[in-house]
Amino acid sequence: MRVTKHEHAALTLEESGSTLVIDPGAFTDPLYDLGEVAGIVVTHEHPDHWTADHLERILKMSPGTPIYGPAGVAAAAAGFDVIVVDPGDTLELGPFRLRFFGGRHEVIHSSLPVVDNVGVLVNDVFYYPGDSYAVPSGVDVQLLAAPLGAPWLKIGDAIDFVLAVKPRQAFGTHDMTLSVLGRDMHRSRLRWATEQNGGEFVALDPGDSTDV
Repeated sequence: MRVTKHEHAALTLEESGSTLVIDPGAFTDPLYDLGEVAGIVVTHEHPDHWTADHLERILKMSPGTPIYGPAGVAAAAAGFDVIVVDPGDTLELGPFRLRFFGGRHEVIHSSLPVVDNVGVLVNDVFYYPGDSYAVPSGVDVQLLAAPLGAPWLKIGDAIDFVLAVKPRQAFGTHDMTLSVLGRDMHRSRLRWATEQNGGEFVALDPGDSTDV
């Protein structure tokens, strides 16, 4: 399975000629040449993880593509047919098996509402938590997409998250709020965390891919 990082939090996964799109949001350039799109996963309702323009563009290229997300996404994207998923749900989507974890976005501030969020495990090997530190317990994660920077993120908590997941490989995502210097500094912290359990950290820039 090939995993490609795009700007900010957007990811595409390719397997057996099908593509899974995750979190195409406001900081992400338009996604083209996706081939046969099996589905779209939106981890939560914040606009840096989805926009109507992105969804409409993908649906125009691949009509009938199902969209999955928690209840908050279904409410925010009311003009789209979002299939609600909850932590503990499992579904088969072409060559992709999806399992969902977590349930809530990390706290940004007490003055702001905490929204629904799901982490997604794909084919029992790749995990992306959305905007959370939800650990997929009992899972041997081969590749982790670990958030690098956000209003809700303290790098010490991100380090602890990687230490808890113990991935064989990891790369940084959710990084458009960081300067290049800040991104590289946070990458080095998560590299250290990944290596503590014998894993390897891979530095992926937008458009870069790795196989799992």
